[in-house]
Amino acid sequence: MNKRFGKFGLAIFGLLFLAGVSFGQPQPNIILIFADDLGYGDIGPFGSRANRTPHLDRLAREGMKFTSFYGAPVCTPSRAQVLTGCYAKRVSLPNVIFPAAPVGLNPAEHTVAELLKERGYATMCIGKWHVGDQPEFLPTRHGFDHYFGLPYSNDMGGPPAGAQAVRGAKTRDTRPPLPLIRNGQVIETVSPVQQDSLTERYTQEAVKFIRDHRNGPFFLYFPHTAVHVPLHPGPSFKGRSANGPYGDWVEELDGSIGQVMNTVRELELGERTLVLFTSDNGPWLTQGTNGGVAGPLRGGKGGTYEGGMREPTIAWWPGRVPAGGVCNAVAGNIDFLPTFVSLAGGSLPTDRQIDGRDISQLLFGRASESPREAHYYFSGNELQAVRSGPWKLAITRQNECRGAAATTNAAAFQPTLYNLDTDIGERNNLAEKHPEVVARLWKLVAKMNADLGTNRPGPGVREPGRSAHPVGLWLPGQAPALGGGFAPSLDTLKVGDTLSGDDAPDIANKPLRITCEVEAQSRNGVIVAQGGRSFGYAVYLGDGRLQFTVREGGQPVTITGGEAPQTAFKLEARLGRDGLMTLAVDGRSVVQGKAAGLISRQPAEDFCVGHDNRAAVGEYVAPARFQGAIRNLAVTRE
Repeated sequence: MNKRFGKFGLAIFGLLFLAGVSFGQPQPNIILIFADDLGYGDIGPFGSRANRTPHLDRLAREGMKFTSFYGAPVCTPSRAQVLTGCYAKRVSLPNVIFPAAPVGLNPAEHTVAELLKERGYATMCIGKWHVGDQPEFLPTRHGFDHYFGLPYSNDMGGPPAGAQAVRGAKTRDTRPPLPLIRNGQVIETVSPVQQDSLTERYTQEAVKFIRDHRNGPFFLYFPHTAVHVPLHPGPSFKGRSANGPYGDWVEELDGSIGQVMNTVRELELGERTLVLFTSDNGPWLTQGTNGGVAGPLRGGKGGTYEGGMREPTIAWWPGRVPAGGVCNAVAGNIDFLPTFVSLAGGSLPTDRQIDGRDISQLLFGRASESPREAHYYFSGNELQAVRSGPWKLAITRQNECRGAAATTNAAAFQPTLYNLDTDIGERNNLAEKHPEVVARLWKLVAKMNADLGTNRPGPGVREPGRSAHPVGLWLPGQAPALGGGFAPSLDTLKVGDTLSGDDAPDIANKPLRITCEVEAQSRNGVIVAQGGRSFGYAVYLGDGRLQFTVREGGQPVTITGGEAPQTAFKLEARLGRDGLMTLAVDGRSVVQGKAAGLISRQPAEDFCVGHDNRAAVGEYVAPARFQGAIRNLAVTRE
């Protein structure tokens, strides 16, 4: 050891180690498993005796339980929070979205997938999306390289068009069939019977993605359709549980988690993989035995009592997350985005407010207090309660969601104070005994209402995404052409975005015109690339000079222009039918050349903006990340 390092250096090293400073810590793979309508009391680690969940039991033994972890009362808001790190009201997705809705997740929002892609992650979403079903709202438009699943809840569909009434039903099921999507393409419609195989198919996709990206880093967002009503456990699980069809599907969900975890362990990925399991909202109590239970909590799905929003949550990361740990601090799914970005070595965007906080210190057992001052309970656009520490102040009627109607007792309409440390079931109103706590929490309520508004949107509310002409994806011949041709919304793509082969522009044997606005902050980096070593094209900066490469049959032809402007400029690259290649800046041609001809085959590789995620097309070293902005991108036929 260098003597100059000495005892003082050892002490500093020790302090940095205890503080959690990592030296060359690799980026972790991240797997987020998201159940649908699973209750706080529906799995073994949180007290269930009705459902057998051995894989979740093991996950909890080897990881950490979060006992005060929050989602939202219903599906869409909870998923919007996961993706954006914001309360659903802030991003204008406070209520459930239905098929062919004109609104969805705004392309301008930064999603967790987009931010992780910027850090070099491969990304995939498998399962229920439910933040918009129009092309511009789907996962591959929001940072996911791949998607396989249903765009909304499994009760929003029926039999395929033209099918007979569901056997045994008193009336014909007039709901549209469920569109199953791969990347941006509807590949089939799903009948009720076919739903029985959904969990198995999802799981196969998840295992394949993990195997294909074992060298990482990768982000797998796995929002299950299970255990949302109607219940559809697979054939191998039907009738197996002691808790009827609901228990069957909970146990299949657990079995799916087991297959994912077995794959992680088999590939020896545990030391560099964070796995998180949670649910979107509480149990659907109005479904009786077809719904779950909230355990010791009051209320369920649709309400802002704890049973509606507090979710059974487990974190697993051997060597980082303490085995057998329990975290009682307040956290929630709005915290996923900032936490994942931090663990990936990134930083949060500063152009918009993000409500979540980095909870990595809670994950690693280095902190016991929430990094947030308070957690807010919204039902739609209405703020109904706030929690700070053990104290929860309910300020309006909360839906009990125990039967068909909400509770209407007078006390539920008055400001009500609960100490959740001693009264997890929310039965004892302590407002009169602790007026100072009520006053403090009221100030938090006023602060949030000033930000997001009460009866009308406040200054902190951002616009949703809007579709001018929404179309049902189940309609034969009327659904948008989501794949197999030119992507309909390339202009919404940003640096770091990727379109898979199914969604990428169709360039085989076609003259091309690539246009965009560029603002470069470095002298090197890919502007746009599609293809690899055999077929494709790329426009990029090399030592500050614009370059355009066309590759046909493994033979590249590159033309190089002069120095790129230091300010924002309009870029145009053309490949003519005769192979003529042109680069133009602000409408003026800067260089021309001649390729052998058109690109004769559709590249198998992805369409990448601001990077190249596979083999380099041109004279750069992939991923050759671009620093700056790329706007209004278009790839069109000449």
